[in-house]
Formats: sequence, structure tokens, C-alpha cells
Amino acid sequence: MTALVVTPKDAAPSAAQSACALDAASLGGFVDIPGGGFVMGVDPVFPEEGPPRKVLVSPFRLQAHEVTNSQFAAFVAETGYVTEAERTGGSAQFSESETPEVFLSWWSLNAEATWRSPDGEGSDLSGRDLHPVVHVTLNDARAYAAWAGARMPTEIEWEYAASLGLFDPMDPESGIRAPDGSLRANIWTGLFPVLNSRRDGFAGTAPVGCFEPGRTGAYDMIGNVWEWTDSPFAPGVPRATIKGGSYLCSEDYCQRYRTAARESLERDFSTAHVGFRVVQSIGNSDELR
Repeated sequence: MTALVVTPKDAAPSAAQSACALDAASLGGFVDIPGGGFVMGVDPVFPEEGPPRKVLVSPFRLQAHEVTNSQFAAFVAETGYVTEAERTGGSAQFSESETPEVFLSWWSLNAEATWRSPDGEGSDLSGRDLHPVVHVTLNDARAYAAWAGARMPTEIEWEYAASLGLFDPMDPESGIRAPDGSLRANIWTGLFPVLNSRRDGFAGTAPVGCFEPGRTGAYDMIGNVWEWTDSPFAPGVPRATIKGGSYLCSEDYCQRYRTAARESLERDFSTAHVGFRVVQSIGNSDELR
């Protein structure tokens, strides 16, 4: 059976999709996350998510959206930075598979896939200025954050902000759907990985701001792209934690569109569905670029 999944042609953004994004004047805005306590790892589904534990968090400022291609391009233009995917031979791409039941068959290393060419050879950023930048490693994200007068969030900060943003604190899945069933996030709709119905309007990434913000005012904390954090996945494990799920998370397979969900990735590896956002500590007077 051939999986009907995201291909470069499928992923190209339409004018209608681009129109739903934040306007350029709103890019780089922050929301204030107040200090407080919360239960981290609440309602765990997978073993790595628990056990639930009480955590105290200092206040900080969170970029209201994922870092976009246009923001990353400004960083590259000023600094000449070259991403690890560009230097080391590409990035991981999700593609059609003749054997969708085999996990490793969904992914391949594409030597032409970089942040500049997100679908590999022949693709570019036309119409994607306001899409989240992808094919960036944690090291790339840290370099951007330092240039921008910011830093990467810890896993605790990320989960705390996402939890405060839930529409219904008692429903861990309220970040993806409203009570009437309408979607609040860019996830995989349909039978994963065989059929993507695109009921949310997107096959791949969505421009930032296409879905309503959470209660903190932050967009896309759930779905769209996984987001890097600066926290190790486990003691002694050379992998960092990513949070939030992506456009490849589905109700019938992944279920990692919950605030407690977590995954890991090598710090020097990148994929088509991992991006990031940045934070600032309270008291930092630097403005984000």
C-alpha cells in the first residue's frame, strides 16, 4: 500500500493559506508568562512523560509564535551563519512509503533539504516567509537566539507556558479541538500515515498565527512543528527534548499534541517538522530582532 502523505507538491502553500498568518508587523512579539507553580507531566500517556510532579517557575517572556523563515533569514543575512544541515549534508524528510507499517520507511536523509529548501531539491521559501523555519538543529536555534537577544526555553518553561495556554485546563486535548469538534491546531487528520484528510487546511506546516492563540496569547504551542527546548531528554542521554507535536501528530497514532508530551532528538540533527521559539528572562531589556 502506498501512503498518501506530504510531498513537495502537496506542501507548497496556497495564497489562501498564507493569508491566514500574522501580519509582518506582529512578528517577534512576546507574551508575558507570570511566575507560578504547576503539575508537570500531568495525565501521562507514554512512560517518558511521568510521573506528575509539582514545579515552580520564574516569570519570563515567550515569543508569541514560532521563529519564521523571514526571521531566520534576517539572522543569516546579517551574520552569514550556515546551518548544520547545509554544512553536513542535508536533513530528515518525511515522504511517501511503500511500507507505511514500517516506521523507518517514512523518513530519509535528504541531502538537498535545508531551511532554504524545505522540501529538498527544487523547493524554496516562495510564499513561506511566515511559515516556521525547519531543518534547524538545536545548535542552529541557540545561535539564532543569541543573535536575537534571547535564549532557548527549558522544557519546564515550555510546558508551563503551554499549560497556562490551554483553553480548558481540565482537558489535555483542548489545545487541538474545540467543544464543537473544530480544530485549534495543525495536526495530521485522517489515518496516519496512509491518508491525510487535511481537515485543518494544511498538509505540511502552516504560517504562524493561522489558529487561534491560547489563553496566554501564544500561537501554535500545540501542533504545526515540534519545538526545541534547551533541556536534556534524560540524564546521560545526548539528546534534547522537543515539545508540542507537529503536523504529523495524529489522534490514531502519535497523540503527542498534549502539553505533557515529549520527544527527543540529537542536538546536531534536524528534520522537516522541528522548529523553535525563543524566550527572554524578565529584566532583559534587549528587544528581540
